[in-house]
Amino acid sequence: MLEIDDEEAVTGAALQALADDTDLSDAERADSERAVTEDTAEALAHLVDPFDLVSVVPGVELQQASWSSEQIDYDPDSPEWDLDEDDGGENDPEDEEMTVG
Repeated sequence: MLEIDDEEAVTGAALQALADDTDLSDAERADSERAVTEDTAEALAHLVDPFDLVSVVPGVELQQASWSSEQIDYDPDSPEWDLDEDDGGENDPEDEEMTVG
């Protein structure tokens, strides 16, 4: 999860990156500028290369990446946001039965 406190700064940095990108056509630049000003997730996607994020992790090969965003009300004191909470998911090692032979 990523919290962005200054959406204008992220958008501004993305617009600057687009302005500096000499490989974009005018039409591509215009479409990208419109996208980053309408959606902070799009702006972030222009600044962060997901392949760069995982390329140094041994054994990981990224096949596809996508971005999405959602406005939420984050309350760090709410039990709903307890990241250490056992969610009892099906892949939870504590829920697996152990057989000793």
